[in-house]
Amino acid sequence: MKLRLATFNLFQFVEPPYSWYIKKDRFTAAKWQVKTTWIKEQIIKMDCDIIAFQEVFSQEALKDLCNELGFEYFVCVDKPKTRDENSKTFISTTLALASKYPIKKVQAIKQKDKSFSFSRKVIKAQIEISASQDILVYVAHLKSNRDNEFEYIYTKEESLEYKKEQRDKSLEEGFSPSFELRLKEASALFEDVKESLDLPVVLMCDLNDKEYSLSIDALSNKAYHSKRKHNAYVLYDAYYHFKPIINNPHPEKKEIKRKSTSYYQGKGNVLDYIFVSKHFNANNKNYLALISSYEVHDTHLKINQNGSILQSDHAQVVCEVDFN
Repeated sequence: MKLRLATFNLFQFVEPPYSWYIKKDRFTAAKWQVKTTWIKEQIIKMDCDIIAFQEVFSQEALKDLCNELGFEYFVCVDKPKTRDENSKTFISTTLALASKYPIKKVQAIKQKDKSFSFSRKVIKAQIEISASQDILVYVAHLKSNRDNEFEYIYTKEESLEYKKEQRDKSLEEGFSPSFELRLKEASALFEDVKESLDLPVVLMCDLNDKEYSLSIDALSNKAYHSKRKHNAYVLYDAYYHFKPIINNPHPEKKEIKRKSTSYYQGKGNVLDYIFVSKHFNANNKNYLALISSYEVHDTHLKINQNGSILQSDHAQVVCEVDFN
């Protein structure tokens, strides 16, 4: 059995006459038609069974769009807020989950650290994919670095210990409140996932942080949360558990560069991820499924790196898993 999952940042999904953040930022009926038509075309191309959405304001409009495309089950766990002085201007965004399989249960995150609130309320849903198998799907959109605060950028060479030292310095000196909140969000997700591994887990998210970031360690690595010297993961980046076939006539150039999912000032970054539990890890002798494909749908960003409000400023990430 094959199951296809995707994460899709919709980039201001706001049905007219509503606006996002300020009154003048809204779609005309004609532009809304262009945007929703493009979204439908993307969903058809992705050919998925379960889709996580970010930047959802108009929930009913998205529910109707997904239902039209065969997604019978749809859930949101929060409502977008509007301005007190103008009920047609949204000031907060939400997440959504659409599925062709039954959503059996929606649960709240067990948040042990009460010192903060998630910038977007996380979806945690149990989905029945067969008579004998359920999976647990999380949808998240972590705190963005909207104010362009100073934050560290890492490569795969930096150790976790070094990154934690930099974190401590950053937090002590108050460099980035956004960074601090994002780490708390990632840590809360880690704790909830760690206690939920009786079912296969998939987390689909706009992490709002780059590859090799400390946010990923906080989200996935037990070593981040303890003094242990060796890495021990509860979640794995699905990208690294799919091995593409390399057809390259130049054997010295076999490395495939990971595709960016978003661009800022001409520089590409990976911000959108699909993480999976040990149940999808071939190195686990008791695995239930394997990653059979990993796709980044970025054609629109090749035309315009900044994205278009009539499309999206993010690429869509699709992961296929093949159950035994």
